[in-house]
Amino acid sequence: MADSERRQRGIEMIEKVYAGDVVVPPEGFAFIDVMLEQVFAEVWSRDVLSIRDRRLLLFGIIAEKGEHMTFGIQAKAALKNGELEPDELRELLLMIAQYSGYPRAASLIGVVEQMITEVAKEKEAASD
Repeated sequence: MADSERRQRGIEMIEKVYAGDVVVPPEGFAFIDVMLEQVFAEVWSRDVLSIRDRRLLLFGIIAEKGEHMTFGIQAKAALKNGELEPDELRELLLMIAQYSGYPRAASLIGVVEQMITEVAKEKEAASD
C-alpha cells in the first residue's frame, strides 16, 4: 500500500477512534505521518480486537503512566462512540485503583466527570 493510502486509512481510523475530535495536521509533520500510517492505519484498524477492547487496554496503560490529558481524550471518545457508559467509565477507576493505586485513580476522577459532563452537554446541544 502506498504511503498516501496508508495515511488516508490512518486519517479515517483516527477520526473514528476519536469521534472526530482530533484535528489531523497536514502531511509533512513526520511524527504525525508515522503515527497515522503505523498506529492508526495498521494497529487500530485490525479487526482481532474491537476499538472498545483496544481502548480499555489503553485506559490501563495511560492511567498507570499518569497521563491525565490523554485519559480524558480517550474517555470522551469512548463516551461519544457509545463504547462505554458513564458508570462503566467510573468502574474503570475502581480497577485502576486496585492495580495502580488509589492516588493514581483518584487523580482521574475529575477528568472522568468532566468528560461525562462535556459529552452530555454536546448530546443535549445536538438534540436541541
